[in-house]
Amino acid sequence: MSKRIINTTPLADGYRMPGEFEPQEEVFMMWPYRGDNWRDGAKPAQEQYANVAEAISRHTAVTMFVTAEQYENCRARLSDNIRVIEMSYNDAWCRDIGPTFLTDDNGNRRAVSWEFNAWGGLTDGLYFPWDKDNAAAEKICEITRTDYYRTDGFVLEGGSIHSDGEGTILTTEMCLLSKGRNPSMSKSEIENKLCEYLGAEKVIWLGDGIDPDETNGHIDDVACFVRPGEVCCIHTDDESNPFFSAAADAQKRLSQATDAKGRRLKIHRLCCTKNPIYMEGAETIDFSRGSAPRRNGDLCIASYANFLICNGAVIVPQYDDENDALALRQIGAMFPEYEIIGVRTREIVYGGGNVHCITQQMPKARQ
Repeated sequence: MSKRIINTTPLADGYRMPGEFEPQEEVFMMWPYRGDNWRDGAKPAQEQYANVAEAISRHTAVTMFVTAEQYENCRARLSDNIRVIEMSYNDAWCRDIGPTFLTDDNGNRRAVSWEFNAWGGLTDGLYFPWDKDNAAAEKICEITRTDYYRTDGFVLEGGSIHSDGEGTILTTEMCLLSKGRNPSMSKSEIENKLCEYLGAEKVIWLGDGIDPDETNGHIDDVACFVRPGEVCCIHTDDESNPFFSAAADAQKRLSQATDAKGRRLKIHRLCCTKNPIYMEGAETIDFSRGSAPRRNGDLCIASYANFLICNGAVIVPQYDDENDALALRQIGAMFPEYEIIGVRTREIVYGGGNVHCITQQMPKARQ
């Protein structure tokens, strides 16, 4: 049985958020089903979720959560080596609604269950209600028998943070300082909260993300740690690219930053798509008063940086774009000892996320 830890923090207890590149025990995902978010009744998205899950499962165990109504369909579409567990949730973004797992120096594992309000609550959130999503992290902790800390009154999503595992956290001001999350808290108060609950010593703040309308600019579309002291950051020389300004500013801030160990960061540039990707087929999405509408021609946040590092592999988004192969080569140079696996994810992008957004890794713990 898992238990909620009260009256202390991960920092006080010696726990930290490990880097994504550290050994993992399992990766969690959630099967898409909402007709008011996904095209064509979510069937194309389900196919690409399944492809992502199969790619991960070649290197790391995968558990797919699924609603009761979709259980048989999901089970039939996945290999037997992927575990399928029924769970209720509002939408399928495991990175943002799942727990953030922590470890200590002895190999013990705990987690943080953040408060979730659909990326902005009633201010600028994407759907209502979000009550089932808000309960999902604690359910996963229960299933994995993981003790957890709960941040009641403090809103955060997993896609808004990256860790180097050595005391440094990456995030964006656009997201964490947005009015729909923690408007009563100052930047320094939010930074202290991150350090307390992620076992960190320093927060590196980037400015804007590239997704202002949905996630309010999650970090995982812009930059991440490749290993301690090294970061991957999106880059384009094309000033007409909609991500040009945010990418340039991110690189500038990273080039001026030091991590918790006092190191200057080595920056690996990662290309953007050659051509922007825009929403198509929105007429097949159901109308719902409880969710933000999608419209044909909306800019999609197609970032190669939204990859997942798992045991011995990096799962990389592909969009049928001219720069797909270049992105694979660049990421391969960052991770020379990993298998680089490209997976087509355009349908997932149409729903508002990507490989990193739909996954949540659980680090290995002491056996």
